[in-house]
Amino acid sequence: MTDLRRTLDELAALEAALGELEETPARLARRWRDSVEEFYREALRRLIRDLRKDECCAARLREIASDPFVYAALRRLEILRPSLQERVETALDSVRPMLRGHGGDVELIEVVPPDRVRLRFVGNCDGCPASTLTFYAGVKKAIEEHCPEIRHIEQAPATGTGGGAAFTSPFAAAPGRWHPAASVAELPDGGILVREIAGERLILARIGPVVSCFVDACAHLGLPLSDGTVEDGVLVCPHHGFRYDLRSGECLTVPEVQLEVRAVRLVDGRIEVRAGEG
Repeated sequence: MTDLRRTLDELAALEAALGELEETPARLARRWRDSVEEFYREALRRLIRDLRKDECCAARLREIASDPFVYAALRRLEILRPSLQERVETALDSVRPMLRGHGGDVELIEVVPPDRVRLRFVGNCDGCPASTLTFYAGVKKAIEEHCPEIRHIEQAPATGTGGGAAFTSPFAAAPGRWHPAASVAELPDGGILVREIAGERLILARIGPVVSCFVDACAHLGLPLSDGTVEDGVLVCPHHGFRYDLRSGECLTVPEVQLEVRAVRLVDGRIEVRAGEG
């Protein structure tokens, strides 16, 4: 067989078939499989370890490992670790079923080593008013869990081509109490509202179709932001001029910090916030 996808699919089918065998035959089959894989794993490790001693061979090994079949085999035997891009894609795959259930999806734009990724929402998730919650409670959290070395996760701006039909994020069902905050009509496009909810002073913001909510505290010194000015979707701290993107809470002045996000959803024209979560 020369087709890698077909080979991997057949291996997956055989693995699934093992689960349908009776306990004793299945256990024997798994022991045989594991023993064979361990035999080849150790043999390849010794071969690679020896060849790496020669500088010319080490360079050639890197070229050979880029062959899809060789790479897949070394990955299966756990001789090679998954690349950062593979692990990011695995993280995105873990949330895609929920996104697709709402008619949306997420695409990886690029991985910039050592610690930055850029992505975009597509379909109904593109420009959805609940996209901030989807980003923080779903996509960003999944990437951080699978790739803890990633420190900067950037969301590309909405293109406006999505359906925008899903006003409630697929992650809005997460545990926690929802509190009424305001009606959509009360929150002007490009403006902010301040609300005291569950003992927290919060800022509600609306930029186009995107509704977001943040704790009213500058990430710089924790001073209130709500008296600041809003310019083209950016909230400027009235104390020291730090600038924050109201779509995501990202600090444009010092990208390493951002506002503390609170989950928000739209229900029948009203904005609800999950606050008091710490």
